[in-house]
Amino acid sequence: MKLPTLEEQYKALEDISISAFGAELLRQVVLPELLGKETASILYWAGKSLARHYPLATLSDVITFFEKAGWGTLSVVEEHKDELHVELSGTIIAARLALHEHCTFQLEAGFLAQQIEQQKRFVTEAFEQQKKRENKVLIIIKWDLKQEIE
Repeated sequence: MKLPTLEEQYKALEDISISAFGAELLRQVVLPELLGKETASILYWAGKSLARHYPLATLSDVITFFEKAGWGTLSVVEEHKDELHVELSGTIIAARLALHEHCTFQLEAGFLAQQIEQQKRFVTEAFEQQKKRENKVLIIIKWDLKQEIE
């Protein structure tokens, strides 16, 4: 199935503003009912799959994607030779952390892992660290310099 390009989707949907309530119903109620205890791990792999459908050339493109998808504000905290720390913040993040005792950002982590893997060409994983008091999520993305992707 051929999906519309990101540019086509951005353009077609740019003037539509909707409440985050519907997305949260799906994320916090429907998906956990369907996926059960495997929700977080399936969301991680779903994020990786989504990233393969929408490969982005730069970290700046990834930041824009997060904004357009309503996933929050993504900003770089620090980068090392084999890892990147990014922070996810914004109104939606603060609301999710406040409203839900058990929420996960594994969709976003999986998406980031795959995007960085495609950009760096090394096997990559991402881990979330929720900072509820700060209303932020730190996502640590690590790539293995010994496992290059062809």
